[in-house]
Amino acid sequence: MTSYAIETNNLRKEFDENVAVRGLTLQVQQGEVFGFLGPNGAGKTTSIKMLLGLVAPTSGNATLLGAPLGDRAARAKIGFLPEHFRFHDWLSADEFLNLHGQLYGMSAARLKPRIDELLDLVGLKPFRDKQLKTYSKGMLQRIGLAQALLNEPALVFLDEPTSGLDPVGRRLVRDIIADLKKRGTTTFLNSHLLSEVEITCDRVAFIKHGEVIRVSELQTLVDGATSVTVRAHGLTPPVLDGLSQWGKDLRADGNQITLTVADESALPAINRFLVAQNVEVYALTPQHLSLEDLFIQIVGTDGGL
Repeated sequence: MTSYAIETNNLRKEFDENVAVRGLTLQVQQGEVFGFLGPNGAGKTTSIKMLLGLVAPTSGNATLLGAPLGDRAARAKIGFLPEHFRFHDWLSADEFLNLHGQLYGMSAARLKPRIDELLDLVGLKPFRDKQLKTYSKGMLQRIGLAQALLNEPALVFLDEPTSGLDPVGRRLVRDIIADLKKRGTTTFLNSHLLSEVEITCDRVAFIKHGEVIRVSELQTLVDGATSVTVRAHGLTPPVLDGLSQWGKDLRADGNQITLTVADESALPAINRFLVAQNVEVYALTPQHLSLEDLFIQIVGTDGGL
C-alpha cells in the first residue's frame, strides 16, 4: 500500500474562464498533520472539494488512501469538517450523529458507544438532547468535529476547525489532532490561525494562484529562518549591498537595518564584515521568525488568509 494518504499531480479546476486551481501537485504522508496555507482566493477550498469528490477536476489526477478520487471504499474512511457547514438544526446532537452514522452504514451496536465517546470528547454530552438550533457557534463547531470523526477515519479534512472557538475550544482541537496523530490518522488542516498551525502541523504547503509554491517541514522552516536587526553607525550603500550575500529582505532605516538569514550561523560573519568596513556596531539581535512572518515572505502581501 502507498505511503501517501494524499497524492496529486497537476490537479486543475476551471469555472468557465476562471481558473480556480492551476496545477495542484503535492504528497501527504500517512499519519502526518499537514497544513494547507494561502491567501483568500488561492484555491484552497476548491482543492479540498476536488479531493473529496465534491467537484470534478478539469484535468490532472490524484489518489486518496491509495485509491482514485471518488472511490467509495476510500471515501468511507474519510472524515470532513467544512468551513461553512449547514447542519440540520431541528435535530438534537444525538439524532444528528445517529443520522450521519447511518449514512456511513455503521451498525447500532457500534454507533451508540461511538456517539457517547465523541460527545464526551468534544464536551457536549450534557447537551446531547438539545436541538442544534440552540447551540452557539462554538458548540456547532464542536459537534461538527464530532461528526468528522464518527467513522474513525484514516484521513480527516479539517477546514478552519477552530473558527468560532474560544481558547479552551482551540486547545481541545489541538489535543484531538495530537491524539489522531498518535492513532496514525492523517489530518489535512486548512486554517487562517497560523499560531495554531505552527503548534499543530508536521509539514505545510503554501498555495498561491492555485499552485503550490513551497512545501516544507514546519519545524525546519520555523527554526531555520532568522530575522537579524543591526543597530550601527556607518551603514553606507556599499555596506548594505555587501550584506546581501548573507540574507534577503533587507530593510534600512537610518542607523538600523533588518534582514533575514537562513540560520544564526551567519551572524559571526556578518559582524566581522561590518567591523572590517569600519562600521561601528552597537547591537546585533537575532530573532526567529514566526509562521506569520514566513507566510508574508513566501506568499506576499497581496491578499490575506
